[in-house]
Amino acid sequence: MADDKIEKYSDLFNKKAFANLSTLMKDGSPQVTPVWFDYDGSHIRVNSALGRVKDKNIRRDPRVSMAIQDPDNPYRYLEIRGKVVEITQQGAEDHIDSLAQKYLGQAKYPYRQAGEVRVLYKIEPQKLSAMG
Repeated sequence: MADDKIEKYSDLFNKKAFANLSTLMKDGSPQVTPVWFDYDGSHIRVNSALGRVKDKNIRRDPRVSMAIQDPDNPYRYLEIRGKVVEITQQGAEDHIDSLAQKYLGQAKYPYRQAGEVRVLYKIEPQKLSAMG
């Protein structure tokens, strides 16, 4: 991955910026969802619930793309194309709580549904493009 590009836009990883995550439906058409995310130094990490559309799509085809728009300047963004290299439930509850802290200022994710199983996805960035 282009380290200079990731470095120049690394501030987006700490802002309350949403990532528009694109997965592929069974017929090949794109499906886009705004998601919370973080970066662990090598992987973009997102979180969802078992059985949701993006969960099914990622399990079938791990190729994803995401655009992260700077909330302070909508003309500045980072686009990341990559592959989901890990899907796990381990640590997913703690991860969604850390994202709730980042985005909502709350220690616990407040939108849990009864019986919901959280899933953590690690995305390996493979190609970057950016503007601004």
